[in-house]
Amino acid sequence: MPADFVGLSYEVQQLTYPSFFSESNIGLIRQFKALAPRGVLRLGGNTSEFTWWKATPGSSEPEHPQTRVVEGEPQRQYYAVTPEAVRNLAGFLKATGWTCLYGIGMGTNTPERAAEEAAFVAQTLGASLQYFQIGNEADLFGRHLRDPKTWSAKTYLQEWLALARAVNSRAPGAKFGMPDVASDVAWLTEIADLWPAIENPPHVTTLTHHYYFGGPATNPEVNIPNLLKPATMAKVQKTADTATAAANKMGVRVRMTEGNTCYRGGKPGVSEVFAAALWSADYSLLLASNNYSGINLHGGSGKSVANSVGGFLPGDVLLKEKGESPDQIATHPHPFYTPIATFGSEYVMEPVAYGLKFAGELSGGRFLQGDFTSLLQATGVDATAYAATLPSGHVAVIILNKDAEQNVEVSLDFGTGRTGAVETKTLHAPALDSRGVHITPSPEPDRLRDGRYAVTVRHATGVCLTIS
Repeated sequence: MPADFVGLSYEVQQLTYPSFFSESNIGLIRQFKALAPRGVLRLGGNTSEFTWWKATPGSSEPEHPQTRVVEGEPQRQYYAVTPEAVRNLAGFLKATGWTCLYGIGMGTNTPERAAEEAAFVAQTLGASLQYFQIGNEADLFGRHLRDPKTWSAKTYLQEWLALARAVNSRAPGAKFGMPDVASDVAWLTEIADLWPAIENPPHVTTLTHHYYFGGPATNPEVNIPNLLKPATMAKVQKTADTATAAANKMGVRVRMTEGNTCYRGGKPGVSEVFAAALWSADYSLLLASNNYSGINLHGGSGKSVANSVGGFLPGDVLLKEKGESPDQIATHPHPFYTPIATFGSEYVMEPVAYGLKFAGELSGGRFLQGDFTSLLQATGVDATAYAATLPSGHVAVIILNKDAEQNVEVSLDFGTGRTGAVETKTLHAPALDSRGVHITPSPEPDRLRDGRYAVTVRHATGVCLTIS
């Protein structure tokens, strides 16, 4: 599990507010550093397909191709990204210790404009830039950006190569991630099969895809029991199997670059409560144990996410139907699934971010192989477990009890005669639907007893044991 496994995803539109990602935004920097000392910020999303590079203050907006208006898809609203925003982003990354995956649009872009933007970004971000991502959710372009009769993984790859090679011409040595599909991971397989025939291919380091458990908010199937049940993670494992097989064929790794609980901004009562923390911890560790290089949970300001999905958040409609007043609605994070919420000038880490932070306890570690989760679930409790040897040489074990009612007894055996200290951190909240989430360390270390340690993991709780 890479030391920088933990990541966040934002819409490119967020760059149209140059003061957001800047070294002067102390509150946001504080929350990024609290989430992870090293992490990866991904900029992309639907709005990346409607941005244009404004190289100088006097630059005129280019003509844009016609796109079809489709309900639920972003409208034809274009956003200018400026050198000031990129320079501020460089300062923000330096202040946080994070790196960046920078999204460049494909849907309404040209190779020349893509190359001009990439050259400035590469020079300005320097070592803080991991790679470029060209295009966002290209598997859905047939809905509004391309002809559905001809659009496919193959035609995408041809178009992507033209843009990537133009970027390479202006930014030699550029690295790339692709194809950033919304859900059709079969595209990864097709691209891996086509890749050997490409002469002098651009330097792709990562195959990328997105994942949302469900959505939109109006879908009654998006609820806490379905979010946490074992079958949900079984489907995640199937996706990971397909993605990692394609990555292995290309000699690269996989990253989940955009995802969360429920697409189109999340669902109140599901996305911003403790259940989302247990889900994000389990989801993160499952992908990490499948050799993913990281994940990026999506969020940002309510306006940027709303613009990316048609202009409004379905969750707000749901709250109005329930009779909540504007003042009550304002107490929820917007979007509902965002890991770091903005309330006025304050930035607040939300439950889903606490789960990501908890999973980050294993960052930099090497997973120990074993069917721990099956052993736990054989007890009839919905629980999962992961273990890793940390760079310090210590062993860490994370047990996530997602069961709403049952506790689980866990016994660890390191061999007769072994000694060592055991430090405990607990991920907890009053209930699965609680807004308040905490990670609480034990006041003092415990000890192994003749190489053994027993712990009771209460229902709806996560425990991290670090054994020296």
